Amino acid sequence: MAAWLAGTSSELARRAARRLACELRRRGPGPWFLSLSTVPALGQPAGDRRGFCSVRRFAAAATSDESEGEFARGDPQVVDFPGGKLSFVGEMNFVPESQRERIKCYRVLDDDGGTIYSSIFKEVGKELALKMYSNMVTLQIMDTIFYEAQRQGRISFYLTSNGEEAINIASAAALSADDIVLPQYREPGVLLWRGFTLQEFANQLFGNKMDYGKGRQMPIHYGSNRLNYFTVSSPIATQLPQAVGAAYSLKMDKKYACTITYFGDGGTSEGDFHAALNFAAVTESPVIFFCRNNGWAISTPTTEQFRSDGVVTRGQAYGIRSIRVDGNDTLAVYSAVHAAREMAITEGRPILIEAMTYRVGHHSTSDDSTKYRPADEIKHWQTARDPISRYRKWVQGNGWWCDAEETELRNNVRRELLQAIQVAERIPKHGLAELFNDVYDRVPSNLREQQRSLLDTIQKHPSDYPTDVPV
Repeated sequence: MAAWLAGTSSELARRAARRLACELRRRGPGPWFLSLSTVPALGQPAGDRRGFCSVRRFAAAATSDESEGEFARGDPQVVDFPGGKLSFVGEMNFVPESQRERIKCYRVLDDDGGTIYSSIFKEVGKELALKMYSNMVTLQIMDTIFYEAQRQGRISFYLTSNGEEAINIASAAALSADDIVLPQYREPGVLLWRGFTLQEFANQLFGNKMDYGKGRQMPIHYGSNRLNYFTVSSPIATQLPQAVGAAYSLKMDKKYACTITYFGDGGTSEGDFHAALNFAAVTESPVIFFCRNNGWAISTPTTEQFRSDGVVTRGQAYGIRSIRVDGNDTLAVYSAVHAAREMAITEGRPILIEAMTYRVGHHSTSDDSTKYRPADEIKHWQTARDPISRYRKWVQGNGWWCDAEETELRNNVRRELLQAIQVAERIPKHGLAELFNDVYDRVPSNLREQQRSLLDTIQKHPSDYPTDVPV
């Protein structure tokens, strides 16, 4: 599939070059600067850049041989507006609000775990396939046990990835360790794939002294400098423009890497989403925008969020290549991200992926989704469309897995998780002084005053504060 996409891209570039040559012949001699980017190369003289042409932008200005001829002839019905040439028509035609047909969804595995005839996908060998499967199972068990720990009052908050295990693990498997991840909050499987241990997850959830965030963040706000995984941030979609900036820095440093940022369908209703897509398109930054369209932004369904054909159509509006993929299909997600990464890096462009899935679990432990959606709908997606069961059928169909191995894996993961929780509970918490550190080089007087006030309050009302947090 990547080869086919590369061929298509090359053909577009050749057509753009032919149109560009016609234009330059028409204009005559001049200092025309040519580049594949709309941003001048380093060292290019500043000043009047009207002669600077972007092949990619020029390619978007005309899409037919007929229009090429018009440009070459200098047709008076064609005007060179800023941003490209436009031809005129006498009819008043409004662009329709939507396409006649919905954009199709890329899929490899059918509901029974068989590969669809003539489907094009990135081949996956036995070792990689089993690692992906074991990580999906681990993520599922991790969610179950940590969710129960919250219900027992052992941690304050939790949020699961139920039904989205394929998105987490398959997308992570298609990336390189050098690629930078800016998550939302429902992608712990990406961190798991990269080597974050179950003990490290437990330490963060319990906010003990081994937690890299020093207990200052809510549970599930993981982060790891070592694994190129930015710390989760609660505000929705703020990570998107940050991901573009990180990607642009990779491009400037000529790194063979990209950034990937995850977000839900609700995130596309934020202004940061639109700003980030435009930012990425203009700077031609190697970033993958990965939207988990799971149907719900907490209790708000997608039908109340937008009237467009989902999220994938937004990419074209900003000049970004996009694809819609079955988010419950492990092989489809892996193949799509693998191809997207290759295009983002080698062609220097952003890519938008819309993964169609369903949030099987509640939004978080603070939510009861049965209040706003039918229980039988949840049950259907939990059983008939479970990504783990579907992928397991494909793995077993290849003769790579059996029931005995399944039982052993699940028992081992459960045992390791319970052990991690017991260890995390025994590790002491950080002292209250950590609330005031790591922001300023020297703690200012107003923070010192706040710290004294807090200590005085605790001394006056000791029963209102936890005894396991050192003062």
